[in-house]
Amino acid sequence: MSKKSIITLAVVGGIIIIAILSCIGMYNGLVDKDEKAAESWAQVQNVYQRRADLIPQLVATVQGAADFEKSTLNDVITARSAATSVKIDPANATPEQLKAFQDAQDQLSSSLSRLLVSVERYPELKANQNFRDLQVQLEGTENRITVERKNFNTAVQDYNKTIRKFPKNIVAGMFDFEKRAYFEATPGAEKAPNVSFEF
Repeated sequence: MSKKSIITLAVVGGIIIIAILSCIGMYNGLVDKDEKAAESWAQVQNVYQRRADLIPQLVATVQGAADFEKSTLNDVITARSAATSVKIDPANATPEQLKAFQDAQDQLSSSLSRLLVSVERYPELKANQNFRDLQVQLEGTENRITVERKNFNTAVQDYNKTIRKFPKNIVAGMFDFEKRAYFEATPGAEKAPNVSFEF
């Protein structure tokens, strides 16, 4: 074998090795971004679950007011049940599935808002320390929901942009990295939820 052939083989071999290492790096980067989006989704579920876990305590406290509207409480209980029953796989979630999830969560938010507005007519309930503590926890949870949804959308955006850019789109296509769905803003979402607590 001539010296020129050896140099040519070495150059070609080096290019192949660099290409393989580059593909490995791109693949691992895509996995990292995919996992970040999955982690962000887990946090979204975590804060929604926290809210769902607070509701039975809130309902029990409100039920202590003997003449409190039963239909308002039933609406909250029904909405909580519907919201916790919607399960989706974030890696394969379609925009329609995320919308169904969000619609169920919005219904729960609406029911909670009606409950908190109704409480205004019950001074003894508003004075209850346990109720006030639960209100503060719910308000904090609603804020965390907003933050975690934003974090999820940011992670999904980063992932989606990466799998669409050249040359990573080639590696993404080879290994079936699919575009992820975002949370969409609900109509009127530009207004912060009115969760005012007057004591």
